[in-house]
Amino acid sequence: MFNRIHLIVLDSVGIGEAPDADQFNDKGTHTLKHTLECKTGAFKNLESLGLGCIDVLPNIGCTTEPKAFYTKMQEISQGKDTMTGHWEIAGLNIETAFKTYPNGFPDELIDQIKEKTGRGVVCNLPASGTEVIDEFGEHHMETGDLIIYTSNDPVLQIAAHEDIIPIEELYGICEIVRELTMEDEFLVGRVIARPFVGPRKGAFKRTGNRHDYALSPFSDTVLNVLKNAGFDTISVGKISDIFNGSGITEALRTKNNMDGIDKLLTVINKDFKGLSFTNLVDFDAEYGHRRDPEGYFDALVDFDNRLPEIIEALRDDDLLIITADHGNDPTHTGTDHTREYVPLLITSKKDLKYGEINKRSSFADIAATIAENFEVQYHTHGKSFLKEIL
Repeated sequence: MFNRIHLIVLDSVGIGEAPDADQFNDKGTHTLKHTLECKTGAFKNLESLGLGCIDVLPNIGCTTEPKAFYTKMQEISQGKDTMTGHWEIAGLNIETAFKTYPNGFPDELIDQIKEKTGRGVVCNLPASGTEVIDEFGEHHMETGDLIIYTSNDPVLQIAAHEDIIPIEELYGICEIVRELTMEDEFLVGRVIARPFVGPRKGAFKRTGNRHDYALSPFSDTVLNVLKNAGFDTISVGKISDIFNGSGITEALRTKNNMDGIDKLLTVINKDFKGLSFTNLVDFDAEYGHRRDPEGYFDALVDFDNRLPEIIEALRDDDLLIITADHGNDPTHTGTDHTREYVPLLITSKKDLKYGEINKRSSFADIAATIAENFEVQYHTHGKSFLKEIL
């Protein structure tokens, strides 16, 4: 058994099309393979854990002496978005997909937003976050209109220049919109504040002050059970937002992947008993959605370079789990997530018989494993792999 488990989600780092990928228009997708094909580089630390043994990958071979347990996991929930993936990792099965708005939000909702906030609205279409501020940013600065947009995910995003609508005011607007989108008629998974800065088109840049306003999980996750049993559940990055704070005892916000790793190291070096849960968002937000395989590649290199720090910081009774929540193949059409398997790497400082374990039929196997490790009663469809690694 382990005194602490550190769970890292490499946001969107999928490892090949899922069996039902055709139902999501994602046939042929493979985030890792297609990203690693775009450049030449070394990933010696991920390779040493066995990542290249899960599937044939460019730049990453299959080591004969892996330093981790390795396999891949299949999502069973009906969706390929961030909330669905993370909620399943924490033990749930999302049987009805969250609502999306491919043609923008209905006039009735937009009218209510205008009335409640006293501001106009522009865009109201699926859009790239960086492109939308270039297209509407100057209009927003002149008028104060809210830039509202969505994606193929169940999200309503509000972009605003920090000099035009201060951060706290933007957060307040998002809280209003969150209330308006709680009913089934307009239900979205998340309302997201997307502040930006810059003097003009071409120079606008999103800041690290993003904030997500999510729904609370519809039933208890393993986080709730751990918290109720007196264990620590520490979130790093957007984890607390994804779960709307439910089951979280402490939350650390992050600006980017490297800041996320810095914050995770701070958590590893403190005294606590329970779970740390980290999301590294740049793979998805900065490179997957923007269809930038070169940037995605470089972000993976940066993570690989810092893996030794993370592993070295582990205590003898710590367990490290590295996985993902969905795919986002940067070479695929459109800008949506992709329905893929995700990698699963599990390591510690214990002298264990590392190698391949059984393929997992649900992300919730992680929740079941966490529950068994901490000896808490939690009902989930997931199956624990704890006995496979001890």
